[in-house]
Amino acid sequence: MSVERERNKPKVHKLPLKGSSKLVAEFFQFSINTILVKKYGLTMLVSSDDQVKAYIKKIMGQLDKWMIGGKISKLVVVITSKDTGEHVERWQFDVQIINKSSSKKSSKKSADKENAAPENAAAAPPAEKTEAEIQSEIQSIFRQITASVTFLPQLDGDCTFNVLVYADADSEVPMEWGDSDAKEIKNGEKVQLRSFSTSNHKVDTLVSYRIGD
Repeated sequence: MSVERERNKPKVHKLPLKGSSKLVAEFFQFSINTILVKKYGLTMLVSSDDQVKAYIKKIMGQLDKWMIGGKISKLVVVITSKDTGEHVERWQFDVQIINKSSSKKSSKKSADKENAAPENAAAAPPAEKTEAEIQSEIQSIFRQITASVTFLPQLDGDCTFNVLVYADADSEVPMEWGDSDAKEIKNGEKVQLRSFSTSNHKVDTLVSYRIGD
């Protein structure tokens, strides 16, 4: 009886660093797609436009390498009006690597995009979680992203998007990635969303947006 009870207990999800890095990278990919699909009329674009698919695939290929190397401190998705050039929404995902020994200086790069790493504050190790608990946290973030249509202003006209990555200064950067400014939204509103964590990473989510005139 005691053995059966033990078998039925939830298993604590102790991901190795590589597995945790892959999970965070996959979270970023799904987040980008969710942001684009949720209200910008890009459902067909994301699923059928080969150029967009190739663009995201290229970003994710490099992101996987940087994540496994522990090089990333932040990923940002910026929505920009094609008509005015104004940044109207900025989705920021802050990455903390648990037990990373020291902060490193960062540079800014981008594939339209950006690399710049703020200092990583030392974080206490998170409580051990089951795989179901981690997935529940991730799903809660996706639900919040989808539900953001209830408070984010309706976008008028055509929009484009950029993906910015803040990475350590010693990261290897492909030639097609270039320097970028932070693409902040001036005097924008900010809303902190949920976070999720594994035994190796913690990801916080923040959206800022331009207030209508």
